[in-house]
Amino acid sequence: MLDSALSSIFASSSSLASQVTSGEFLLCCAASIALGVACALVYMFRHDHSKNFVVTLALLPLIVQMVITLVNGNLGAGIAVMGVFNLVRFRSIPGSAKDIGSVFLAMAIGLATGMGYLALAVAFTLIVAVVNIVYVLTPFGKPREPGKTLRITIPEDLEYDGVFEEVLGRYAAEYELMNVQTTNMGSLFQLEYALRLRAQGLEKALIDELRCLNGNLKISLGYAPKTREVL
Repeated sequence: MLDSALSSIFASSSSLASQVTSGEFLLCCAASIALGVACALVYMFRHDHSKNFVVTLALLPLIVQMVITLVNGNLGAGIAVMGVFNLVRFRSIPGSAKDIGSVFLAMAIGLATGMGYLALAVAFTLIVAVVNIVYVLTPFGKPREPGKTLRITIPEDLEYDGVFEEVLGRYAAEYELMNVQTTNMGSLFQLEYALRLRAQGLEKALIDELRCLNGNLKISLGYAPKTREVL
């Protein structure tokens, strides 16, 4: 009965779906579901995620498989159709680089299972999973010591130009004065620096030396606001 369901009502149809048996179709579906779950697990490995996106990622290979089957195995038509569907999400919700990469991984799995290359799909998924884990667990692509924001409060009569450069030069690999503003009804100045420390654990020593130069007024040192992840 399922075999007849795979046949088109149009007698002249030469779709790949009309040539697939029920056993082959179910086997491809099972492979797409299993590999879709594997794709979702690869995406979730040490990465913030939402349930809706993970579920969609797990279902995507199955959906792509059906599209490829119905377009008679035409990869160009299948990619064009599924590419439009998948990119709709990123028009309304900002997607990270890993989100987009995972979507293309799920599409590749669906393309392979839709064409019947089940062993290739399994091998490809395993390779991507292993490489992803290696990249995540190793320092590959890890940024340098994160940038920080330093705010120094000084008396209004202190000529701050060149006062803190010697200390900052010893503790920071790079620094730049970003902003100067008055505070406390104009009786104080606040200097704001963007800097990157030479190593971790230098915060206290840096602040102690700066306190000797600014009259022990308020000093704050914290991470700079993170920008949204982009490609």
